[in-house]
Amino acid sequence: MRELFNKNRLWERLQENEFTSFILESRVAPATAGEPAGTLSQMVSYRDLDSNEIARVHQYLRADGSIGGSGKPDPKRVFIEGILYRLVKGQSPKSVLE
Repeated sequence: MRELFNKNRLWERLQENEFTSFILESRVAPATAGEPAGTLSQMVSYRDLDSNEIARVHQYLRADGSIGGSGKPDPKRVFIEGILYRLVKGQSPKSVLE
């Protein structure tokens, strides 16, 4: 999933304002995440100008505005060239045609 996310430059394209982001969930990160106090655990949707979801990511947003963990969001879904790739808990990555 990360390979698709990185190959298609989805994080960079969001930063270049090609996409907008919408926070779907946001809550205090659990202590087990190993992040500083005040960090939020978030699910975020990246959408194109027509409001189509291009990616869904998890991220730890620290109080200083930086992204925790690897420093980049962790993709859970990516929609590329008409194919939705998604992670299913307990299974290897799979694609679903739409």
